[in-house]
Amino acid sequence: MKIALFSEVFIPKIDGVVNTTCRLLTYLQERGHSSILFAPAGGPQQYASTPVIGLYGFPLPMYPDLQIVPPIVNVSEQLDAFKPELIHLINPFSLCLAGLWYGLQKNIPITASYQTDLAGYANYWGVGYLSPIIWAYLRSIHNQADLNFAPSRFTQQELIANQFQRVKVWGRGVDGTLFSPSKFDDNMRYRLSQGEPDKKLLLYVGRLSTEKRIAWLRKIFECFKDIRLAIIGDGPQRNELEHLFAHTPTYFGGFMSGEELAKAYASSDIFVFPGANETFGNVVLEAMASGLAVVAPNSGGITDFVTHLQTGMLFEAHSIEAMLNQLRILLNNPELTTFLRRAAWSFAQTLTWDSIFDKLLQDYEQVIQEKRQMQASFS
Repeated sequence: MKIALFSEVFIPKIDGVVNTTCRLLTYLQERGHSSILFAPAGGPQQYASTPVIGLYGFPLPMYPDLQIVPPIVNVSEQLDAFKPELIHLINPFSLCLAGLWYGLQKNIPITASYQTDLAGYANYWGVGYLSPIIWAYLRSIHNQADLNFAPSRFTQQELIANQFQRVKVWGRGVDGTLFSPSKFDDNMRYRLSQGEPDKKLLLYVGRLSTEKRIAWLRKIFECFKDIRLAIIGDGPQRNELEHLFAHTPTYFGGFMSGEELAKAYASSDIFVFPGANETFGNVVLEAMASGLAVVAPNSGGITDFVTHLQTGMLFEAHSIEAMLNQLRILLNNPELTTFLRRAAWSFAQTLTWDSIFDKLLQDYEQVIQEKRQMQASFS
């Protein structure tokens, strides 16, 4: 199979979208498929066996590390030479329109994956009045695709409610070899706890930005004693958060990946995630695979794999007090914490990346076949 992918983000930016794209490119190489990726400039010229065509754009004011590539870029020469059987638009917004228009012109099957709740994030960016416009814009793009992918059942229902058509679930997996309780490391725990490894260690991993509501975690120090907090990640809100958490037992570890990140997960006790607008929530699943008890909002794609009192603790999505209450239950109930740690790990083992991508390839093949049959019926 020959697949042309268009992504609005790629390395050096690191987030759930980029991580999933990288894993997909590796999978395509291992399965012997050919692919080409069009993405913002600044990354590698090749990832796995996939050539990466870097296209220049301009930084988004509220996210300087996010490059917006105008859709008027010329990609025809590379695509004509590659001759794709299918085009996959990853989180389409601007750059992906170039792939959409090419596919429509050449009558090539098109799939599109919705992976970021831009309409929901608008409220945290102070432009909530734009949410209806964002929904209308994204709907106009996705409804021209032959098939759309949502990362969770929750997000699928949200898209359908907003009149998106032809929506299937393309879930996410976790690397159970990398993220594992076996990665516990005394030195890492000492580092994250800033020299107090016997204290209960809470962990947040993810982008440091307003929509993640990390500032909510400041409240835990007013409610609980003898705890430590580690915040792992980077982003536009880091300086503000470091100022907010000054003089609290909080460790800012910056960006981590690979073995270092796996050790950070496995060396902590409870994973706390305040953000309520996750279309999936990769870091939550990574924490579960690492054997952590999870406290997360009863909202978004997280609810696909966190079941209250079975694989984690869920709180009413817009209540800080509800988050604190669930955390209080865990801190006061070590037996429940132990049960949830084991249950979370066990559930995470069922979500392997290979099984996720095997299903995606089946969907690719079905879209291609249906397109061929449609073309044959008109010939």
